[in-house]
Amino acid sequence: MNNTDLQARKNKVIARGQGNVYPVYVESAQNAEIWDVEGNRYIDFGTGIAVCNTGHSHPKVVAAVKAQVEKFSHTCVMVNPYEVAVELAEKLTELAPGESPKKAIFVTTGAEAVENCVKIARAHTGRRGVIAFNGGFHGRTNLTMALTGKITPYKHQFGPFAGDIFHAPFPIEQHGISVKESLKAVANLFKVDIAPSDVAAIIVEPIQGEGGFYSAPAEFLQGLRKICDDNGIILIADEIQTGFGRTGKMFNIEYSGVEPDLITMAKGIAGGFPLSAVVGKSEIMDSPLPGGLGGTYGGSPVACAAALSVLEVIEEENLVQRANEIGAIFNEKLTQLQQTFPGLILDVRNKGAMIAIELVTEGDSEKPNTVLTQAIIAHAAEYGLVLLACGFYGNVIRFLPALTASDAIVEEGLEKFANLFKSVCE
Repeated sequence: MNNTDLQARKNKVIARGQGNVYPVYVESAQNAEIWDVEGNRYIDFGTGIAVCNTGHSHPKVVAAVKAQVEKFSHTCVMVNPYEVAVELAEKLTELAPGESPKKAIFVTTGAEAVENCVKIARAHTGRRGVIAFNGGFHGRTNLTMALTGKITPYKHQFGPFAGDIFHAPFPIEQHGISVKESLKAVANLFKVDIAPSDVAAIIVEPIQGEGGFYSAPAEFLQGLRKICDDNGIILIADEIQTGFGRTGKMFNIEYSGVEPDLITMAKGIAGGFPLSAVVGKSEIMDSPLPGGLGGTYGGSPVACAAALSVLEVIEEENLVQRANEIGAIFNEKLTQLQQTFPGLILDVRNKGAMIAIELVTEGDSEKPNTVLTQAIIAHAAEYGLVLLACGFYGNVIRFLPALTASDAIVEEGLEKFANLFKSVCE
């Protein structure tokens, strides 16, 4: 079987809305490398969209999953619970930023975690409104689409959406949106669209994921914390893509010194097994009545066992610090490429191993180079790379390497990327 035949089979039976970036079908993967059904090797700079922070098939994760499956695979944590879920909740509530006592719930996807945050915030405050930000991404369910601040492809054709959702600009220095202007826009919502006494929550990504890897300045997050404190609003940190060591902290919001009321966790939590969580201040988390939160598969014992082993690997292999080391290598090499192509690469940015370059025309931030971005993604597989794009205009290449990747693999991948970039620009 080859990639072409598999893609043809896929196109016949899987709806086009669930598309795939590459017609490359995986046969096996180990740490930071993937091999397809034709035996081709790829360096994975996407890690399943920041999921395999501990690399593909880490031996410790594999062993934990096998051991759990041999015991049992499912009973539903809401029917007959199990120790691995309790132990994981204990660890996550200890790791979550801030000193307040905390509790957790488990669900299955990032979108579910976001939806449950909104439910918890509404139950606690008795209010209806939620404020999100332009360019933010929070999921593909109906409520999370409403929160997401980008139309195509996430919201196009899918309305009407849940009501009482409001958006404000996200501060992006590269595009002339200051922290002051963004906070003023939030305040303006209180004058124009919804009274602060009707707002249940403000949700923010400390670094926008799909929006282009723009980092929220500390003073912005601190400003949101003050707005929430002054008005009895719940502050939700969406750390689905930024969590579990990815940015050189266990959670990115730690850079700001802000303690959120609720925090979403998913992606890197369980080494590829479907699991997500909401962790928050105990008095807020306990607001919904029993049975109001959860789901059949939420807190799968297999996924919880995987997540416990992921936390062990992060600690034992010092992956939080490793993220900073990897980020430094990327920053150095990509900055060199920027110096060669100053009119095409507007910016090289990273927090730990959450890295991006923004592509433009003539060095102009107002001229996003989507065509070049698409060309790079289209040809990446030919150079043995897995890459992802993002950004409000689709003009950002993002890099999400495994935190377990060796220097040699990282540097090999970056050399391949430089060659790819130069070939596409010729």
